[in-house]
Amino acid sequence: MELQFNGFVFSDEKDKLQIERICALLKTTYWAGERSRETIEKSILHSLCFGIYKDGEQVGFARCVTDYAVMFWLADVIIDERARGQGLGKKLIQIIVEHPLLQGLTALLATRDAQGLYARHGFESVDARYYKKRPAQLPQQTALYEAART
Repeated sequence: MELQFNGFVFSDEKDKLQIERICALLKTTYWAGERSRETIEKSILHSLCFGIYKDGEQVGFARCVTDYAVMFWLADVIIDERARGQGLGKKLIQIIVEHPLLQGLTALLATRDAQGLYARHGFESVDARYYKKRPAQLPQQTALYEAART
């Protein structure tokens, strides 16, 4: 899929993604600033990704982690500071929620500063009593997996 909007190109084609630009954009965020390039590449490999381009340079990114059956998790939505204020974030979220592969799926995300952007696209706050989080941890040997290898 490729769409034009105000001189920008929006695409879900992974071969167009510019990993260096994505890494640079994510380095500026509170949620992914410490991610390694290897981790970013792995996350892209296992996600439906969206890029925004202007004159051949990537200026925006988002990815959806999904099973394509029940739900998707919207993550890493970022627009280059130089391209902000042109409606790109709004258009990107519209393209994502209207994407044919995501129709009929429940969408989830977390944000601490863009509630208004997502609310206009139907995202609602949920009851935090039911949602739990297990932070990422360093890989470790566990008795369960040690036993399985022997």
